[in-house]
Amino acid sequence: MTNDRMRYRRFGKTNLQFSVFSLGTMRCLASPAEAYRTVNHAIAQGINHLETARGYGKSEQYLGEIFRTGLAVSREQVYITTKLPPAPNADTMRNWLDESLQRLNLDYIDCLAIHGINTWEHLEWVLAPNGCMQPVQQAIASGKIRHLGFSTHGSLDVILAAISTDLFEFVNLHYYYFFQRHAAAIALAHQKDMGIFIISPADKGGRLYTPTATLKELCAPFSPLELNYRFLLSDRRITTLSVGAANPDELTEPLTVADKDYPLTPIEVEIIERLHTRMVDALSTDLCSQCYKCLPCPENINIPEVLRLRNLAVAYDMTDYGQYRYGMFGNAGHWFPGVKGANCTECGDCLPRCPQQLDIPKLLTDTHQRLNGTPRRRLWD
Repeated sequence: MTNDRMRYRRFGKTNLQFSVFSLGTMRCLASPAEAYRTVNHAIAQGINHLETARGYGKSEQYLGEIFRTGLAVSREQVYITTKLPPAPNADTMRNWLDESLQRLNLDYIDCLAIHGINTWEHLEWVLAPNGCMQPVQQAIASGKIRHLGFSTHGSLDVILAAISTDLFEFVNLHYYYFFQRHAAAIALAHQKDMGIFIISPADKGGRLYTPTATLKELCAPFSPLELNYRFLLSDRRITTLSVGAANPDELTEPLTVADKDYPLTPIEVEIIERLHTRMVDALSTDLCSQCYKCLPCPENINIPEVLRLRNLAVAYDMTDYGQYRYGMFGNAGHWFPGVKGANCTECGDCLPRCPQQLDIPKLLTDTHQRLNGTPRRRLWD
């Protein structure tokens, strides 16, 4: 199924033609009725890829009921991805696969993603002989799974290693205007002809659906959310962007740019340069360039991410977003690793490694004072 306002791109070596926006169903959890309305509205707007996961509450169950009774188009016109965590053994993964198929009321899944290859241990589980990949490969051979990929919230070195295994046809990862650390992973995945799915560009990309006045002024005449979508859609290596709508209304703003997948225009380039200049001017000698050379920290502080949140708060007044993400340190495990800046002991290990000679302990303390608030967990926890 297609739509005049929607653009479609080849999802890497899977050869599936995905809409440039995908419906992530993590937030379609309020009720079966709301899930039904949101899914069918998305399909009517040209979205042909639905993404769920074992860990997304009742998402698989709700989708399964829609597939059984109320999908607006035929099954063959919509692509389904579900995600299962890496498991330490084959039996666990086999049981999870069977349960997902049963909940979804499907004979096959178009795409399975190993959900959260976030650590070296997770990658070892995937690579272990007769491990969790054995039932996955059997499911692929029997036609229950058509294509295999992985999602990740891990460090860049883990992501590059997972891509380099050549086990996967696609990758789901974080990459946005305000977080470009994974540019090398985008490049390697593209080199290997993998489909590239961007996770949560509106929320994790900066809570851009509720932008600050400063950010709105800097991005005018575009909204910050629109500019971020355009930054991503202009990159032809990227296949699709996740939209985690909880109801049909939340699809409206993203889909206004569903047909705007051309290169960045001169005014968009000018605005991006304006954002960069503001960052440099506002931070001055305190600007963390995100080189990551300060790691590892003996206290397990994710120094670059802490200071990235400080960069955004100081330059663009993105304090609410900073508090949202900073509050997850120490509460989200391997999904958002590290602890808060207040754990700094001023040991000084990071100081000689910083090419900008930043006073990192001082900046960590300042970030904690700015952003510390209520501890947060991941949504589906």
